[in-house]
Amino acid sequence: MLSKKHPSYVYAKAVAEGSINAPRYVKLQCQEFLLIANDKLAKYRIDDVLVDKIDRLLNLLIMAKGLQAGQSVKNALAGFQWLLIIAVLCTVYRDNPQKRRYENCVFEICRKNGKTFIVAVLFLLLFFLEPRFSKFYSVAPDGSLSREVKTALDDILSMSPALNGTYKGKLKFKKLRDSVKCQITDSEYIPLNYSTSRLDGKLPNVFLVDEAGALPNTYPIEAMRSGQLTILNKLGFVISTKYPTINNPFEDEVGYAKKVLDGQVEDDAIFSLLYEPDNKTDWTTDDGVLEQANPLALEVPEIMADLKKKRIQAIEVPSKRENFVTKHCNISYSGQGSESYVSMEDLQACRSDEPIDWNGREVYLGVDLSMSNDNCAVGIVAYDENTDMVLIDALAFIPEGKIDEKNKLEKINYYEFIEAMKCVACGDRTVDYAVIESFVLQLEEKLGCKICSIGYDRYNAISSAQKWNDAGLVCIEIRQHSSLLHAPTKWLSELIENGKMRYESNKLLEINFNNARCTYDTNLNRYVNKKKSNGKVDEVVAIINALYLLQQDVILKNTLDWAVQI
Repeated sequence: MLSKKHPSYVYAKAVAEGSINAPRYVKLQCQEFLLIANDKLAKYRIDDVLVDKIDRLLNLLIMAKGLQAGQSVKNALAGFQWLLIIAVLCTVYRDNPQKRRYENCVFEICRKNGKTFIVAVLFLLLFFLEPRFSKFYSVAPDGSLSREVKTALDDILSMSPALNGTYKGKLKFKKLRDSVKCQITDSEYIPLNYSTSRLDGKLPNVFLVDEAGALPNTYPIEAMRSGQLTILNKLGFVISTKYPTINNPFEDEVGYAKKVLDGQVEDDAIFSLLYEPDNKTDWTTDDGVLEQANPLALEVPEIMADLKKKRIQAIEVPSKRENFVTKHCNISYSGQGSESYVSMEDLQACRSDEPIDWNGREVYLGVDLSMSNDNCAVGIVAYDENTDMVLIDALAFIPEGKIDEKNKLEKINYYEFIEAMKCVACGDRTVDYAVIESFVLQLEEKLGCKICSIGYDRYNAISSAQKWNDAGLVCIEIRQHSSLLHAPTKWLSELIENGKMRYESNKLLEINFNNARCTYDTNLNRYVNKKKSNGKVDEVVAIINALYLLQQDVILKNTLDWAVQI
C-alpha cells in the first residue's frame, strides 16, 4: 500500500477532495488512483519496492534549469508530476507484479508546466527500470521539437554527479549527437524526426509522441505502437497542448481517454491526465480556467502571475488571443483574422451518440453546389416539437479522382469519412451532380421523411433545382447575401450555444464548423465567409440554407399563430 504521505498520494487526495482546483477528468483519474493506492482493487496494486527505488533514483538527479535549479529532482517535482510517475510506472498486476497495468499514457497540459522536463525525467528513470538493451524513442512534428527532450535529458545528466564518471571502466552515460546511451544497462534513447513512412521497423520499449496536436496524421503513434507487439511492459506517452484545429491525432487520443474515464469504454491499460478547464467560455475573468489548465502554476506563484499578465494582453490585443487561449488555457480557439463561428465545446455538447430518426418528420434541405471540382454538400434540418430541438445532419460530396490530393492539401482523411458514410466520392476530377440529384430524389423513401422544400444558391444549382422541381419538390432560391443569411446564421449559433440543437456523430461536420469564420457587413449582419474560413465549410453553408427555410416556414408561422390567438 502506498504511503499516505507520499507526494503522489497527497496530490491525488487533494484533487479528489477538491482542495486543489483540477478539471473533471483529472478528478476521475485521481479517484481511480486512490482506489489502487488504498489497496481497494483486487486486480491491481502499487509496487512499494519500485516506489522506493524511484524515490532514491530521483534523489540522485539534479535540476539543471528553472527556479529550482541545483535542487534534487525529488524535492523539485510538483504533485501532478509525482502522480504521473508513480501511477504509470508503479501500478502492477497483483498476480503478476512484473507486469505494469498501464501501456498508454495521454498527457494534456499547457505550456510552461514542465512538460519536456518530466518526460526527460521519465526516460532517465526508465534507463534503470527497463530491461537491459531497451530502446526508447521520441517523435515530434519536426526534428527540433523531438530533440528538445534530448536537450533536457543532457542538461540533467550534466548537473547530476552521481550519473557522471565511469562504471566498470566505461562512462555511465554516453551523450552522442543523435542519442543518449546508458552504458550501465546498455539501453538507448533516440529522438526521431517526423516521417510518414520511415518509423516502421522500430522496437520501442517506451516511446513518446510530443506535441501530437501538431501532427498531420496518426502514423507516428500507430507505427510506434505496432512496434511494441512483442514487448511485455510496453509503454507509450502521447503528450501535447491544445491546438486551434480539432482535426488532429491528439484530439482522437483525448476523446478516447475521456470515454474510458466516463465508463463508456473499458480499457484498463490507459492512464490520462487531461488538464483542460471545465469552464471553456469565461477565460477572460475566471482564474479557475488558469488553475485547472496549469497545475504547475498552483505550486509556483511566479508562473501564475506571469499567466495573468499574458491574459491581460490577450484581452486587449486580439492578435495575441489565439495563442494565449489555446496554449495557456488549453481551449481550442481559432479567431485570427475574423470571428470563429461557434465554440467547438458547445457544438460537441449537442452531439448525439445515437442516429437521428428522421422517419415521419418534415425536413428542409439546403444544398451548396460549389464548383464541380470542389466539395458540395446537402444539409438536412427538422424541428422536433416534443423536445423543442432542431435536428441537423449533412452529407459531403467530393470528386473521387481528387481524394488523395485533397487529403494532402486539406490534411483530412476523406477515406475515413467515406467509410463512415458521411461523405460520397463521385465523378472523376469533378463532382458528378447526377449523384447529388439522385440522393435528394431518393431521400424521402430512404429516411421515411417528407421534404417540405429545398433551399439552393442560384450559382451552379439552377439545373439541379429544375430537375427537383420537375419531380414535384419545392425549390426556393436563397440569395447568398448577408441581409438574408444573417438571421439563420445567428439562430444556428444560438441553438448551439443554448444546447437546443442535435446532430448525430459526424466528425467531418465538426471540422466544417471548426473551419467556419464569420464577418459582418456595414449593417452588422453576420455571415459565414468562405474566403476567410480556415478550410471547407460547405456543410455549414448547406445547413444554414436549410435553416433559412425552417425559420421562415415553421418558426415564423408559430409566431403568427401565437399573435392571432392573443
